Amino acid sequence: MTATHVAKESPRLRAAGWALHAYTASGTAIAFLALTAAVGGEEIAALWWLFLALIIDGTDGMLARRLRVKEVIPAFDGARLDDIVDYITYCFVPVFLLWHGGHLPEGRLGTVLAVLPLLASSYQFCRTDAKTDDHFFLGFPSYWNVLALYVIVLGVSPGATAALVLTCVVLVFVPIKYVYPSRTAFARRLNITLAGLWLVTYAVMLLQFPDPNVVVTVLSLLYVAYYAAVSVVLTLRR
Repeated sequence: MTATHVAKESPRLRAAGWALHAYTASGTAIAFLALTAAVGGEEIAALWWLFLALIIDGTDGMLARRLRVKEVIPAFDGARLDDIVDYITYCFVPVFLLWHGGHLPEGRLGTVLAVLPLLASSYQFCRTDAKTDDHFFLGFPSYWNVLALYVIVLGVSPGATAALVLTCVVLVFVPIKYVYPSRTAFARRLNITLAGLWLVTYAVMLLQFPDPNVVVTVLSLLYVAYYAAVSVVLTLRR
């Protein structure tokens, strides 16, 4: 599309672009609501808010590319806004949820285990190569919200949760290239479909809490296994 054509459409596109930025920024309000639910002991409500944050994060990038937001609002960094929202909703709130809910060991050890993901993800989000040119995430992409989901819904013990947290912290610094479901070229359509189905299992497990259906739970975990396996295999091949 020519620059002249973009200029003609720019008022309408700018309005749409600012609306899209507001859509992304709404994740901060959702994070606040999730945090207040966590403080109030309503863990499932907090996970529902984080579910909504996942929906927004899974759609705003696609909409931004379709609306050519970078072209029509070049002075506003939507990618930085997205990173801020993601850090809060993917890392800070889920980790607080684990710590405040007693899912980590008690005392100083639990506090240290809560701080480590915050520090590791601070590093992760500031890496210039955190999202590679071929559309992968480099290092564990701070899916602490996913970890919190399974720990809470499946009733994982504090000891096992501590081990999972430490493993994921280490993986932040291991140069595995993790699939970016909506952008990685390899099996992109399949990855988008499976990610969408995983979101369905997320919602179903919350609806069925505290006794999620075994089949739904297994299917949900199978997607996690698929995601990890494909990421490792593609990393080794490349």
